[in-house]
Amino acid sequence: MSKSGGHGGRQDEIWADNSLGWYEYGPGKVRSTKRSRSLIPSTTASMATLVKSQRATLGLSNHARLFSVSLPTLSRRPKRTALPEATIKDLTQSDGNRQTDSSSYGHLMLQQQRQLLYYMRLIEHEMPQLVAYRKPFVPPPPSHPLVIRSVSYGGEAHPVERKRTVVVPVARLPLKDGAARHKFKLLAGVRWTPEPPKDSGISVGEKNGQHGFVKISCEDFPLPAQNLKWVSDTLDRLIGESNKGKDKFSDLPLDTRHLEAKVRKTKGRGRSQPSIKDFPKEWLPVRPSASPSTPSTL
Repeated sequence: MSKSGGHGGRQDEIWADNSLGWYEYGPGKVRSTKRSRSLIPSTTASMATLVKSQRATLGLSNHARLFSVSLPTLSRRPKRTALPEATIKDLTQSDGNRQTDSSSYGHLMLQQQRQLLYYMRLIEHEMPQLVAYRKPFVPPPPSHPLVIRSVSYGGEAHPVERKRTVVVPVARLPLKDGAARHKFKLLAGVRWTPEPPKDSGISVGEKNGQHGFVKISCEDFPLPAQNLKWVSDTLDRLIGESNKGKDKFSDLPLDTRHLEAKVRKTKGRGRSQPSIKDFPKEWLPVRPSASPSTPSTL
């Protein structure tokens, strides 16, 4: 591209380009600069001579055009190679022959190493001292039948930490007789199950499970002790109501619909259809006894 002025004394500027780089033209010289543009002031008289001499040097005709070409390989991204693992020595900031300080990432690595060494010292020196506080396991006596369950997140605050759950076998409660236990199961409702809950910590084969288990939980109050106190008071009221009163509700059967719904959800995910096996046999009509057939006489 060239620019020329209307007056003879005005200087002009030329830009030329080829596949090797940008060429700048001046009076009596031709030189190339890689990937750079140069503005060359020249007179109108010498401009045509310089262009002709450059075309003759490159072996181009007067009708050829100089242009820039970039190879497709140059546009590709270089492959990323995995960097070696950095060490503390590599992360230090050096000023010539003098090392000033480690970088922020180096300080983070040092902090992690200090924390690891702290816990390793605890394991090595203080863990053996805990043997003095070892106690043999003693099963709870019959006067402590309650199983209290809580959830902790290792010091991290969480709303479920204030929840308290109590599981107790009905056979170990201070109930008078079988009628009181039957009334207790009616009052407990869906909180009574014939088998221990899965999250109660009681296995299926343990003793005193012949009358089922009761599970009561509470998380309505802000403190764990308040929730545990409410569960304890509720259990005491259930035991008191089961032991007192003349009406024992012995004519009422246990409501096991919550148990049946749980079985249906487990097997058929709530979509199980009733079959002919579920039809009550007492609803079937009684067939008359077949009388012996007498032979007909002609």
